[in-house]
Amino acid sequence: MNLYPLKFRPIFKKRIWGGQKLRHYFNKDIPPFEKIGESWELADLPHDKSVIANGELAGQTLAAVVAMYPEQITRDENFSQPFPLLIKFLDAEEVLSVQVHPASQTCARLGTGQPKSECWYIVSAADNAVIYKGLKKGVTRKRFAEALTTGTVAELLHKIPVKVGQCHFLPAGTAHTVGAGLLIAEIQTPSDTTYRLFDWNRVDDTGKPRQLHIEQALESIHFDSGADNLSVTTAGRLVDCRYFTIDKGRQARHCELLISPGKMKTLIILTGFGTILGKNGTAVDFRPGDCLLVPAAYEGAARFAEDTQYLTVTV
Repeated sequence: MNLYPLKFRPIFKKRIWGGQKLRHYFNKDIPPFEKIGESWELADLPHDKSVIANGELAGQTLAAVVAMYPEQITRDENFSQPFPLLIKFLDAEEVLSVQVHPASQTCARLGTGQPKSECWYIVSAADNAVIYKGLKKGVTRKRFAEALTTGTVAELLHKIPVKVGQCHFLPAGTAHTVGAGLLIAEIQTPSDTTYRLFDWNRVDDTGKPRQLHIEQALESIHFDSGADNLSVTTAGRLVDCRYFTIDKGRQARHCELLISPGKMKTLIILTGFGTILGKNGTAVDFRPGDCLLVPAAYEGAARFAEDTQYLTVTV
């Protein structure tokens, strides 16, 4: 069939730290008055699978369509599931828990979980907004465990002021959290394994504290690489790791960008509007907050009705 850039129905996630910024910033149709912390834009996990929202394939899951057209979409006729990306928007109205995601070696050692590396692109930031990323020099497992008992874990993490346009890479094994007042585009490997270390002593709607995963988290943290993950990028090639690459692009109003076949791409639209026109006659509009999967076999051009900023993710 004539494949085209695929758009997806977002999967909204209530979170204790969430808010309503996804509605105000990207016009997402989130439930009013709910604390929506995450909008999963592209997902292929066992219990969360993206459903296509546009064109002839609307209503089918990403996984099903990739299984039908593996070579045309991924350039690999022997492509194996799951899809290698999970893309979200995060609305941190309040600070998130201090947490860590495991590396593949840790998952093998523990016999559970899926490895997860991720990056954060700062879409919107309140004044004085911060993230916590990586351990300060000299922090040992023993010292970290002691800080858990006294509620002083945040003091052992690098507290980093952030601004719009920054990109922060967080490889698996990095202790981290997102501070309040941030809207973030998160690109990551396809895993929802999170080990929570400290949750600021808050309770959920039932009055109970959320579950912590102390032992798994301590096993997952890379205590020997605390200062290795502090680099920040703002333009061009933002991330180049073994799992994905991310490039930041900007196009002026009325410009045209040719899209050549050969490699599958995912476009995350940050600002601006336009239309992608295919040589096969297809047309797909885009606006801020859209996430589009462009098949490897697709050929066409993006025409920009307004100045547009976007991220291009390849695997």
